Amino acid sequence: MKKPINPLSAVLIIAWVLLLSAQEDFLKIEASIAPRKLSRGEEGAVLLKLSLQEGITVSPQPDFIIEFKPCPEILFPKNFYTATDLEVETVVREGEESLELGKAIRIPFTVSPEANKGSHILEGRVKYFARSRQEGWCARNTAKFFVPFATRSSSVRKSP
Repeated sequence: MKKPINPLSAVLIIAWVLLLSAQEDFLKIEASIAPRKLSRGEEGAVLLKLSLQEGITVSPQPDFIIEFKPCPEILFPKNFYTATDLEVETVVREGEESLELGKAIRIPFTVSPEANKGSHILEGRVKYFARSRQEGWCARNTAKFFVPFATRSSSVRKSP
């Protein structure tokens, strides 16, 4: 015999599902890699153009972090990058400090000497605190991005 579901439990489960599905992406990310086709040992950069919904700002504290999922073809100097690492400027508007995200963010990397030839996808995410001064809230959020790129079988020669 099945046990009936407690009405309070059902309401809490529905509320939790609605809360998770209602989480918005306040931050839109346009990601690219330059150059798009890379040789082993070549240096390149991930370029991120970030735009926010109207009335939303990003707090510089406690954290603004850009992370990349491990990708054997690309070697980054660090595992993650903060706003300070990336020299993202801060501005003060209406007495509130926020990040100035109007300029593209450039994150350098080197293609692994053992990179496989072919098409690949680099995955990453931006962790941030979105704020709405008008509505009086602050929420921690994560926005994911994916960047296609290709590697050649050739290697770049280092000049002496």
